[in-house]
Amino acid sequence: MTHSPRALIAEDEPLLAEDLRQALARAWPELQIAAMVGDGLSAARQALALQPDVLFFDIRMPGQSGLEAAAELADAWPEAQPFPILVFVTAYDQYAMDAFEAQAVDYLLKPVQPERLARSVQRLRELLAQRTVAPAGAALAQALEQLRHLAGATAPAAPAATA
Repeated sequence: MTHSPRALIAEDEPLLAEDLRQALARAWPELQIAAMVGDGLSAARQALALQPDVLFFDIRMPGQSGLEAAAELADAWPEAQPFPILVFVTAYDQYAMDAFEAQAVDYLLKPVQPERLARSVQRLRELLAQRTVAPAGAALAQALEQLRHLAGATAPAAPAATA
């Protein structure tokens, strides 16, 4: 059973959000944009409610950064669901290392170039196809822990069940 992949765009500048939506429509016509939000708090809430396959997060947003929103999602995400594939889209290249440490699949610089977006879309399609073959399991746990660390979470992680 296959479904059209769904994405959430979190971008605080409406024109840039719309540009990304249009660019994604050209590069990946099957992708459904489930929601577009303008701040990190809304991004986390909507992602939990809609459970999209892909998240396109700006780094700098009002109220909560994209990294903080991703960490919040890591803490609240249902264990039975695969965590969305994370792509950061930002004008600031200095956050790239943090994004990749947070298990981002890609880091796109604004303005997003069509060729660069096409490469990212190809990578995303491949990863989504792999998800149907094997669950993420340990890789997800590692990604969630790295997101918590990057967001500066000080609470200890929940104890793992003993085998």
